[in-house]
Amino acid sequence: MTLVSDAPRPAEVPGEGAAGAALARAVDHLRALQDDAGWWKGELETNVTMDAEDLLLRHFLGILTDTEAEEAARWIRSQQREDGSWATFAGGPADLSTTVEAWVALRLAGDDPAAPHLARAAAVVRDLGGVERSRVFTRIWLALVGLWPWADLPVMPPELVLLPAWMPLNIYDWGCWARQTVVPLTVVCTHQPVRPVAFGIEELRSGATLPPRAPLWTWAGFFQRLDRGLAWYAKRPLRRVRRTAINRAVEWVVARQEADGGWGGIQPPWVYSLLALHLEGYALDSPVMKAGLAGLEGFLVREETPDGVVRRLEACQSPVWDTGLALTALLDAGEPADDPAVLRATDWLLGEEIRVPGDWAVRRPHLAPGGWAFEFANDLYPDTDDTAEIVLALRRVVHPDPALLRGAVDRGIAWTRGMQSRDGGWAAFDADNTGSMPARLPFADFGALTDPPSADVTAHVVEMLAAEGHAGDADCRRGVAWLLAHQEADGSWFGRWGANHVYGTGAVVPALVAAGTSPDDPVIRRAVAWLAAHQAEDGGWGEDLRSYRDPSWIGRGEPTASQTAWALLALHAAEERGPVVQRGVRWLVEHQRPDGTWDEPQFTGTGFPGDFYINYHLYRLVWPVSALGRLVRDGLEDGTA
Repeated sequence: MTLVSDAPRPAEVPGEGAAGAALARAVDHLRALQDDAGWWKGELETNVTMDAEDLLLRHFLGILTDTEAEEAARWIRSQQREDGSWATFAGGPADLSTTVEAWVALRLAGDDPAAPHLARAAAVVRDLGGVERSRVFTRIWLALVGLWPWADLPVMPPELVLLPAWMPLNIYDWGCWARQTVVPLTVVCTHQPVRPVAFGIEELRSGATLPPRAPLWTWAGFFQRLDRGLAWYAKRPLRRVRRTAINRAVEWVVARQEADGGWGGIQPPWVYSLLALHLEGYALDSPVMKAGLAGLEGFLVREETPDGVVRRLEACQSPVWDTGLALTALLDAGEPADDPAVLRATDWLLGEEIRVPGDWAVRRPHLAPGGWAFEFANDLYPDTDDTAEIVLALRRVVHPDPALLRGAVDRGIAWTRGMQSRDGGWAAFDADNTGSMPARLPFADFGALTDPPSADVTAHVVEMLAAEGHAGDADCRRGVAWLLAHQEADGSWFGRWGANHVYGTGAVVPALVAAGTSPDDPVIRRAVAWLAAHQAEDGGWGEDLRSYRDPSWIGRGEPTASQTAWALLALHAAEERGPVVQRGVRWLVEHQRPDGTWDEPQFTGTGFPGDFYINYHLYRLVWPVSALGRLVRDGLEDGTA
C-alpha cells in the first residue's frame, strides 16, 4: 500500500505495518502540541455569529477600534459561501440568522451594501424569509443598535430570578448555559437600551408578517398570550419588586464571574453579563468589567493570511476535555504510564480538580464537590462527561504520589455518581434537568434549553464505573438499563454532544461491553450491523450535522478522521475483525497527512443539536490515535500493511 507520506519510516512500533507507522507519526504530532504546563488545547471553531456579536458588543460599549473591525470583517468575509450566505457549520445549508448577523457586522465595519458580497447576502436573507424570520437572539442584537424595535420582541422579565427552586420556570429549571444567558438578558431587555449604528437594514426585509397566534388551548398559544400580559406588566411593573429582581439578577451574575473574567466559560453568558452590568452602572474600568473584557482577549485567535490579519473569537475553550482525551490517546498508543508527557498532563489535571460547590448543588445540596470542568476556569460548572473521561485517563497513570491521584479520582467518581438522574441516565451539568417549560417561552427559539440525560454522557460514566470495578453496583446497572432502553430501532444511539449517531454508538458500545454485555449480545450485534451498513465506500465513516433535523442524513456524510475513529472504537470493543475494521483502518492510514495528523474541515462536535455546532481541532488527532492504538495493540488492524 502506498502511504500519503514520503517521510522516513519511523522506529519499530508494536504491530509494525502501515497502521503502526501511522500511529507513531500521529503520536509524535500529538506530543509536539502539548503545552509546557502539561495541557493540550485545540481551537474550538464555530461560526461567524461569535465575531459579529463581538463587534456589536464593542460598538455598544464604545470600545470598537478600526483595527478590530477590519480584522474581524476580513474573517467574516472569508467564511461567506458562493451563494452569499453563511452557515453554522462547514458545508451546511444557508442559515438565516447567521447571515443577518454577518451582514450587519460587515456594514458596521464599513462595507458598502451595494458591494456584490453584501448584495448576495441580502438576497439570501430575503429568500429565507427576511430579517423578520430571524431568531429572537439575533433581533435582540439588532434592537441594541437601533435596527429592531424592542416592543416587537418577547418579554424577558427579571422577576424570573425571584422564583423559588420548586416553582416551574425558575432559573434552575434551565440548563446551566441557558440560565447563565437568561439571567443577564432579563436585565438587558428590561433596560431596552439603544446605541444606534449609522445604517439601516431595509435590504434585509422581506415584508413578511407575523404568523397568527396559536390556539389558546395549546401551550404555544398560552405562552404567546402570557407574553402579551408580561408586556403590559413591563410598562407598569411593581417597582419595588422589579428593582429587587434586577438587584438579585446583578448579584447572581457578579457572584458567578470566573477567575478568567468570564461567565460559564462560554460566549453567550459572558457578553450578556457584560451588557447587563454596564447598563446597571458598572463602569468599564470597574474590576468586574475590566476582568470580563480582558478575559475575552484570551478567546481571540489572530492569524496572518494572504489577505491580511484575521481576528476571530472562540465560543469556548476546551483544555481540560482536550487534555483528558490526549492523555487517554497516548496511553492507548502504548506510551509508558509514567512517561514525562503523561505525568505533566496528569499534574495539570490534578490542579484543575474542582473542590467547591456550584449551581448543581441546588438539586444535590448534600453532595460533596469533585470532578472537572471543560475550560481553564469554570469552577461553578463541572460536568460529568469531562469527569468520566478524565477518571478513565488518570486511573491508568503511574504517578509518583499515588494517594494524591487516587484521592482526586475517588472524589470525581463520587460526585459523578451523585449526579445520576432519577431515570438512571446522566446529563452533562445538572441532574433531573428535564422540564419542558423553558422551551415553550416565546423568546426561547434557539438551542437546547435543558440538560436531560444523553446516551453519550451516560455511556462515558458507565464505562468509568465499570473500569473502576463498579459494574455490578446499582447505579451502574441503572445506567446500563437506560442505555438499553434508548437504543434506536436501527441499532444506533443518538449523540447529544457529537455528530451524531456515529458518536453515540461509538460511545455506548465500549461502555456496554465494559459493563459486562457480551460482544455477541443482540444489542451489540445490532449496533455493529448499523456501523457496517453506514461505512462509506472508501472505508471511512461520516455523519452530516443535518442529521439532527433531517433523519435521511443519519449515518451519512463525508467521512472524517474523528468519526471513523469513533466507529472503530465501537468495533474494537465488540471484538470485530475482518474487512469492515480493515477498511476503516486503511482509510485512516491513507488519509493521514505527512505531519501525522488529519485534515478535518467538517464540524463533528455539537453544542445545541439543530442550532450550534463545533469543530474541535484536536478531535482529528486524539480519536484516531486512540482507535489505532487499541487496534494495533490487539492485532486487529490486519490487512493494512
